[in-house]
Amino acid sequence: MARKLFEPYTIKDVTLKNRIVMSPMCMYSAAEDGKVNDWHLVHYPARAVGQVGLIIVEATAVTPEGRISEQDLGIWSDEHLTGLQRLVSLVHAHGSKIGIQLAHAGRKSEVRGDILAPTALAFDETMKMPKEMTTADIKRTIEAFAEGARRAKEAGFDVIELHGAHGYLINEFLSPLTNHREDEYGGSPENRLRFLKEIIQSVRNVWNGPLFVRISASDYHENGLQAEDYSEIAKQLKEWDVDLIDVSSGAVVPAKIPVFPGYQVPFAETIKHGADIPVGAVGMISSPLQAEEILRNDRADLIFLGRELLRDPHWPRRAAIELKTEIEPPVQYERGW
Repeated sequence: MARKLFEPYTIKDVTLKNRIVMSPMCMYSAAEDGKVNDWHLVHYPARAVGQVGLIIVEATAVTPEGRISEQDLGIWSDEHLTGLQRLVSLVHAHGSKIGIQLAHAGRKSEVRGDILAPTALAFDETMKMPKEMTTADIKRTIEAFAEGARRAKEAGFDVIELHGAHGYLINEFLSPLTNHREDEYGGSPENRLRFLKEIIQSVRNVWNGPLFVRISASDYHENGLQAEDYSEIAKQLKEWDVDLIDVSSGAVVPAKIPVFPGYQVPFAETIKHGADIPVGAVGMISSPLQAEEILRNDRADLIFLGRELLRDPHWPRRAAIELKTEIEPPVQYERGW
């Protein structure tokens, strides 16, 4: 029997050889210049050798102050292009597609100097107080996302993902818990969505390939956003030519999150069917049978794996064995498969 996990999946003009995606995970391994180094050139291509269909590079900052840490990758300068092009080439050489997550950390940035947010509210007592963004700051940041997308295109990436989750800048604009603005970027749900809308429009001016948006589908707070709210947001994103919603949750404010295998899959399912848009499911998905069930029951379209691919770069091979199907190994590894 054909296994859904190993079916190809096409988004615009990009076809993934299977539905296994490496979720973007910060490596905190760059120098302060934000450039790709030997670690990244080993880490990501290793998962391509392992037969992952799509590998999404970690949160990559569109501005220096938008880094989560000073060891994050950057895409704020053309000087980053050489390393990113090399990384793309190595992943493509092993038959996988590669995406990049464009990001701005907002009030959760831990870099030196001023940090920015929609409203001057610190995440908690241990974190720095951000500066409230002016309209000029907002416009500059939107342009920085567009420039990041231009560089991603020049580097040869197949997919761009916008990081709108986990309490970082886009998420801070979306949530009423962190956006207390009284101008056109705050207040109503429509106004709070405006920042992301303008980023998408600016990115689409330079990028016509697959575009994903990662969201936090629940704020885990009684006054925050929930999956049903994001179903309405996702309808708008679909109209603006977003191809897939990468459904995560939490981290916009301190909260207790009930974590268990597949705990975020119901959020993905709600948004997929509520907005009629493709989604990726993520969050403690480790078993191949679990992944196959999610796809077979039409709860998601792609399976995003995080820590499981840190533990096992060859997880697709294990999945093929468990699901009693065959996948083609790298020719160099045939004798071991």
